[in-house]
Amino acid sequence: MTDRATNTASQDQHPWLVRIPEIFSGISSPILRQMGALSSTRLGLDYYLIKTANPAAVRQSEAAKFARWNLPMEHTWPCNPQKMDGFIEKAAQTLLKKFGSRNPQGIFIGTLQPTSPDKYYKGLASNLRGRVLQLFPKLPAATVEEQSPEAETLFCLVGKEGLFCGMQSPRASNGLYAGGSKYIDQDSPDTISRAGAKIAEALHFLLLYRPPMQEGSHWIELGACPGGMTSELLARNQRVTAIDRAPLDKRLDGRPGLRFFLEDVATFQPRAGTTYDALLCDMNGPPEESIEQVIRLSRFLKKGGLVVFTLKLPRVDSLEEPNELFRLIVGMSISAGLRLFAQTHLTYNRHELTMFFETV
Repeated sequence: MTDRATNTASQDQHPWLVRIPEIFSGISSPILRQMGALSSTRLGLDYYLIKTANPAAVRQSEAAKFARWNLPMEHTWPCNPQKMDGFIEKAAQTLLKKFGSRNPQGIFIGTLQPTSPDKYYKGLASNLRGRVLQLFPKLPAATVEEQSPEAETLFCLVGKEGLFCGMQSPRASNGLYAGGSKYIDQDSPDTISRAGAKIAEALHFLLLYRPPMQEGSHWIELGACPGGMTSELLARNQRVTAIDRAPLDKRLDGRPGLRFFLEDVATFQPRAGTTYDALLCDMNGPPEESIEQVIRLSRFLKKGGLVVFTLKLPRVDSLEEPNELFRLIVGMSISAGLRLFAQTHLTYNRHELTMFFETV
């Protein structure tokens, strides 16, 4: 191959960082193939540094739904920061030189092992961001929530493998944080179930697409027991009509804003004239049956009303079966007047995807 041909091939290979949740690691190879990966190197627990000939496929292929986060790689520094003198200053000066003229809306730095008990790299990420912000002019987004979903942010990830950086909008990256959406700690003794963390993270993810739900918004929750999601919504000053055949946790008794119906979702019928702002469904069982109840009750949503639906997947051993199920659920929803505008895998999802619809 000539030097010119070699250079052309290299230019056609775009470096990208992709985060595939560990629960889908068994199908990471077909996921990356559908994303056009020509090669891949695993970093940290969930991350894959790939070279792709088709950057659009990273975000638009059917496999993209299984990736929690992605970022084009515009600066990579393979190294061991813990063993390097002056790492923070060298890294900060390089980031200023490479990205300073591009006016990022904000700079956010995370770690390649976000759930590791080792605090070294969390401290390093924080200290590096502090030094970088001293060097850059004041940026519009000082906090994660102040970001515009569509403006470019400088995201960086650091770990024992080195420093990995690029600029992209939070919406294109599929998360407001470096590495994804907000991690919700559920170690409190007052926690009813991990489902509370799922809806908390889902609401944070929704900031990529919609304004926050107003206080006093009325939710209908299908299959609410034991009440983890109910509790989280009530804590956010939302009103909840919860339905389940099993009772809610006793700690929810008498909570303001809560109406509970101890009955089967399939037989529940709202009173005439009732409307809701949002519908939440995290029911177990066949997803085709769950989405039928979502569709039936979605006619009580206001125009533009939100639906948050957990798609329970069979054990994921290949891409074909979950993709076929996903297409079925989307098709049923579209036929009923629901528009899918986003989907993601949340930290507390298992073999599940969280889907977001709105009424049209």
